[in-house]
Amino acid sequence: MTLTRREWFALSLASAAAPFTAARAVDAHGSGPEQIARRAARLIAEFESQGYHRTATAVDWASGDWLASQVAAAGLTPMKERFPVDRVDPVTCVLVVDGRRIAGLPLYDGAFTGPDGIGGRLGTADSGADIAVTATATNAAGAGPLGQARRSGRHKAIVALTNGRQPGLCPSNADEFLAPFGPPVLQVDSAEEGWLGDAVARGVSARLIAQVARTPASAMNVVAEIRGTNPALPPFVVMTPRSGWYGCASERGGGLVVWLEIMRALRATARPRSVLFVASSGHELGHLGIDAFITMRPGIVPRAAGWLHLGANIGAAVDPGNTLQASHDEIDAALTREMAAAGLTVNRRNPRDRVPNGEAEAVHRGGGRYASIIGGNALFHNLSDRGPHAIDPLAIARFARACTALVDRLTAA
Repeated sequence: MTLTRREWFALSLASAAAPFTAARAVDAHGSGPEQIARRAARLIAEFESQGYHRTATAVDWASGDWLASQVAAAGLTPMKERFPVDRVDPVTCVLVVDGRRIAGLPLYDGAFTGPDGIGGRLGTADSGADIAVTATATNAAGAGPLGQARRSGRHKAIVALTNGRQPGLCPSNADEFLAPFGPPVLQVDSAEEGWLGDAVARGVSARLIAQVARTPASAMNVVAEIRGTNPALPPFVVMTPRSGWYGCASERGGGLVVWLEIMRALRATARPRSVLFVASSGHELGHLGIDAFITMRPGIVPRAAGWLHLGANIGAAVDPGNTLQASHDEIDAALTREMAAAGLTVNRRNPRDRVPNGEAEAVHRGGGRYASIIGGNALFHNLSDRGPHAIDPLAIARFARACTALVDRLTAA
């Protein structure tokens, strides 16, 4: 199924104009691939139209309310669980070179500057320059040349060119949000590489400003439960993140749709084991939301019968692919089998002893049993992750079929 750009924007405009109501949130009937795909396209258009999904912002709260309405429309009772966040609000974030101002976004797990910023000579990361210029892949800000420069103590500030799979400013997540380290780092668009490279070669002086405000705030996880008939059995948990840097159509949209479709498919059938659902905020800030969910339920990580992590980019359309991460051979085989039955192929697997990406990390470190699916996506963390070209609704429907079958199988006894 393919939506035209006109159809996509019609969905987006209708979503923005109408109130969030359960009646229009999810189609009342239909579980075939085309019907799920149509729901996926509409829900993701709504989600994207809300704005930048950064944790603990007004958009994040409105989006959480919207998602709770989708849970209610799917037949479950949503719960909104708050957790505190010391929110970062960018004020002035620029690099000034030869009179030119290059806008950027600071790393949220580094230091910041005052309004006057930091001045000094530009240089490479392996030099002793006051302001180092280097590059980083998306979500690799703690490793490679940038990570080394942040830990070296040689620089007063750093400029990081963000090398995503598409041009643009592709921010890295703040994995160490609660334990920031290193000097201020300003992330800038990869399109500035040539111009900044010339400035570095000339050894010119620059001023880096990474001024932010800190605002005590709160964010919410959206939680729901299908209660099992045997309360003595430990639950199975289905989790997906719901926050991110931009509109996140393909980054977050597919996971949220699959999360809701599992609810819709399983809510009416009695099963011995309960299924807990959590859509967590705080993803880009070191996974704060899933940590809060776990903290509120002491011992749940090892006690749960299993965890399914619906990670980033499920059903992304631009240069897709997927990686399966699992704690045990049995749950890996079970998800692989259901994916094959739905017409999906596992493209990559991470070794069992590798710490997984995304919220599955918390389960891995806590000794839990999990399966995690993460997609490939050339638009990952990119401002252009929006519009109908970003998603493949039929692929999302196939993932919904596979993941529903897995959860159904693992909660039936």
